[in-house]
Amino acid sequence: MASDIRAPRRSDNTKAAIITAAREHFASSGYQAATIRAIALTAGIDPAMVMRYFGNKEGLFAAAADFDLRLPDLGGLPREHVGAALVGHFLDRWEDDETLMALLRTAVTNEVAADRMRAIFATQIGPSIARLCKEPRTAATRAGLIASQILGLALCRYILKLPPVVGLKRGEIVGRVGATVQGYLFDA
Repeated sequence: MASDIRAPRRSDNTKAAIITAAREHFASSGYQAATIRAIALTAGIDPAMVMRYFGNKEGLFAAAADFDLRLPDLGGLPREHVGAALVGHFLDRWEDDETLMALLRTAVTNEVAADRMRAIFATQIGPSIARLCKEPRTAATRAGLIASQILGLALCRYILKLPPVVGLKRGEIVGRVGATVQGYLFDA
């Protein structure tokens, strides 16, 4: 009887080690300073293996920056709490995942990273917002405006570290930015 469960191959483990090392290096050093050689050293493999699996640094970055935003089911919340819940969720994601931060840092100066960030927001936030909208044709615009708030907040709080924004307590951010997001969602 054949098993439907595939045993992990050594190449799967190698790829996983490369991705883990790449995320660490991109997060700590940024895209420009991270090198294939340093990533390979951290993964404990020859740099040629990185090239074999990912082709080049851009391919590696695209693979390392592929992740799930783990959006909550916003449709299950009372309508008046959706904006705040979305902002709270993103605060958790920014504070919990250096890869997301590395992607934001890099997206400002690198077109591959910018494409990746656009794809993540388009494929994950867009459909989530569309499910909430009474007029689905407005979902892309609403999602774009929400992204402007979420990305702007992350840029100012976690990358530029603007003192007034860094100094805000979580509840104040959720309340203020959540109200703006709520307006984008429901024209409130």
